Amino acid sequence: MTQTIAPRVRTLVLLILAVAGALLAGAAPASAHAALTGSDPAQGAVVDTAPAQISLTFSEPIAVGDDSVRVLDPKGERVDKGDPANLSGTTYSVRLLSGLPDGTYTVAYQVVSADSHPVAGAYTFSIGAPSETTVSVSAQGSDDGLVGWLYGFGRYVSYAGFVVLAGGAAFVLACWAPGARVRAVQRLVVSGWLALTAATLGLLLLRGSYTTTGKVGDIFDPELLGDVLQTKTGAALVSRLLLLAAAALFIAVLFGAYARTAPAGADGDANGAKKPAEGEREAEGDGGEPDKRDLTFGLALGGTVVAAGLAASWAMSEHASQGLQPGVAMPVDVVHLLAVAAWLGGLTALLVALYRGPVETPVGRDAVRRFSRLAFGSVVTLAVTGVYQSWRQLGSWSAFTDTRYGQLLLVKIALVAVMVAVAYLSRRWTQRLAEARISAAEEEKQPAVSAQAEEAEATEAAKASEEEKQPAGSAPAEASDASEASGAAEASGAPEGTKAGAGHDAVRAAQLARQRAATEAARQKRLRDADPNRFGLRRSVLAEAGVAVVLLAVTTVLTQTEPGRTEQDAKAAAATSSPAAEGTGQGSGAVSLTMPFDTGGRNGKGVVSIDLDPARVGDNSLHVYVEGPDGTPVDVPEVKLALTLTAQDIGPLPVAPDHVTTGHWSASAVQIPMAGDWKVEVTVRTSDIDQVTVSKNAQIG
Repeated sequence: MTQTIAPRVRTLVLLILAVAGALLAGAAPASAHAALTGSDPAQGAVVDTAPAQISLTFSEPIAVGDDSVRVLDPKGERVDKGDPANLSGTTYSVRLLSGLPDGTYTVAYQVVSADSHPVAGAYTFSIGAPSETTVSVSAQGSDDGLVGWLYGFGRYVSYAGFVVLAGGAAFVLACWAPGARVRAVQRLVVSGWLALTAATLGLLLLRGSYTTTGKVGDIFDPELLGDVLQTKTGAALVSRLLLLAAAALFIAVLFGAYARTAPAGADGDANGAKKPAEGEREAEGDGGEPDKRDLTFGLALGGTVVAAGLAASWAMSEHASQGLQPGVAMPVDVVHLLAVAAWLGGLTALLVALYRGPVETPVGRDAVRRFSRLAFGSVVTLAVTGVYQSWRQLGSWSAFTDTRYGQLLLVKIALVAVMVAVAYLSRRWTQRLAEARISAAEEEKQPAVSAQAEEAEATEAAKASEEEKQPAGSAPAEASDASEASGAAEASGAPEGTKAGAGHDAVRAAQLARQRAATEAARQKRLRDADPNRFGLRRSVLAEAGVAVVLLAVTTVLTQTEPGRTEQDAKAAAATSSPAAEGTGQGSGAVSLTMPFDTGGRNGKGVVSIDLDPARVGDNSLHVYVEGPDGTPVDVPEVKLALTLTAQDIGPLPVAPDHVTTGHWSASAVQIPMAGDWKVEVTVRTSDIDQVTVSKNAQIG
């Protein structure tokens, strides 16, 4: 039966890793947690005179540097004075050079949100009138590419390492004390520590490039590393490394002094103390039972403090540290992470114990029951803290379906429900295993007594038979003669060959003993694995662990995704950023239209967006944006527009916008002669022969 398990385990592990990788790859660069909600001048605006400064407003506080905001003229030359200043709250400004000529200017920004994620973007405005510009700002941010992928992978490894380290240690201390002696469990916990340490060092090195240039060559730049150490995220990573040093001492004591006091049985006491023998009870004052309990209590207290500190290194630098009620959110986040570690990490340790545990120290039903209680408490804690976190990060029911964060949260909730259902099956297998053991124990009691009696009778009968065969006194005489011969040989010195032969026999006997022990251990392992109840428990725990790996991947992507509340606030702020309309031709009744197109040729698919402002009778400004299927701005050979008011038989009125920058065309003084339901037609040409016309209706005026 064990031979059929291995292929299934390998297949399931490969499937789990593939799903986890797909989830991690789906963490798009649009996961920045601060959003640009306003600017002055606004995007696409045409101002009469050159402004003295540019101001940007974000949805949350950001970290800025000398080059965080750059303003470029039509030739690509910088016209800002650098060193952005915080005007108030979330609004930042950069001063411009005086005497700027007319034309189209590009504002490019790359900042770091307060919850540690880089934010990059660009937009244009014009002085006097729009003009051609040579500036082409890349849509790729510093968190894109190889550095961004490595940073995301490092975050996943750090979470996984923490879960295995904290949860594995908790499983040993609270559920299965003999596990401190098991090599497989020891390797698991140490692997968690190594993974978390390596990932933390990697994140510290990658951080500078991740938030600035995104270049692999800047990973080992000492100047960038120095800048990182002065940030909140850098301080959190350094604190994590210091706490990992304390965790190393904890592991040494857990698998050293504590392991020596742990019982060698299947379950043992929950606190890991062995029952003292009769002669040992008087020695309690000198290293007896109280000292062992003190060691267990000290490890539990110290381990909890270290684990809470490690969890706080995430809470103090990410989502929980910003937004609503950070003073409440950070402790809640710490408790949430500890509950995750106790559940998923303990589950991993249980899986290792069931599959890799030694035959002489199998994980028993009592240990599984203790972990079941621990997991139940963890799930309740996760439910309570998760409800609070969901309310804080989403803010509305619509955010569950309208935002990426809400959609991922729904996936996470579904995975937790699946895990709880599988855990219920594991609980049933545990109960069956316990019932089977009780029945087997009752059946073995009577046969064991009968076997002992039969063995004693057989021994007495054999002795009586031997005494009858030999003359009286012969056996003692032979034994005496053998003893005297042996003493004489030792006194006179036996030949070297005799001694070598005796040594060879001893080595051979030891080898045979080891072979017999290995054979017996293998036989017992086969019998143990053939138990249908234990096999069912192992299979259900393996399924739980598989879901847990995917759940951890979803959680990692969630921490890199813009919270739903922030995303919706940013959209609302952007929609109301222009002043309200006041009379004909004044204010903002802007119309935005988005139309997919497909010219049928190579690279012929994309999306064209039209912004008409103020969308009223009279003069209007018009902006056209063309994006590829992946959302990046693209240039096409030609874009034309036509406006038609079918009800009044007006049009089509042609509009030929001017190219501004990559994927952006604009036209000013577009005349709308009459209010009504206008048909807006856009012709996009992607090659000499491939073009298409798409249209939408819009209420103008």
